[in-house]
Amino acid sequence: MMIDRLFAWIKEGDAALPQGGDELQLAVAALLLEAAVVVDGDFDPHEREIVLRLLQRRFALSPDNAQLLVAAAKRRVEISSQLFGFTSTVNSRLSRERKVELIEMLWEVAYADGVLDPLEDTLLRRVAGLIDVSDHERGEAKRRVLQRLGMQPAE
Repeated sequence: MMIDRLFAWIKEGDAALPQGGDELQLAVAALLLEAAVVVDGDFDPHEREIVLRLLQRRFALSPDNAQLLVAAAKRRVEISSQLFGFTSTVNSRLSRERKVELIEMLWEVAYADGVLDPLEDTLLRRVAGLIDVSDHERGEAKRRVLQRLGMQPAE
């Protein structure tokens, strides 16, 4: 039956999570992937490097475990057409401070190519709204990322 195969595939994807991986890590990785591919549908090597580095730093993962997490998240994103499942996990598991940190991570991915596309901006606005991060907090997170990247905010 088709539905049984789908559930088996999802379960297989979850089994590929790194040791100690959980739904929060998967949700964060999936949101970072969404930010990386929202404009062109491509997860280029530079974006991959940034996502891997962010996941390693945030969750204290080894490079191999970060790779496994990205692979599991990619499978989950391919079968999910909504952000709600990912943001729901983030809402239930992260403090306000950590949610803002996630928005910073998303800004960093969005600026991977040095330019913010309107689709990336829209995605960040949607995710921030879904995880209850205010416009002010989102703007401050963006400012901090631009400062770290040595970029000037657009006026």
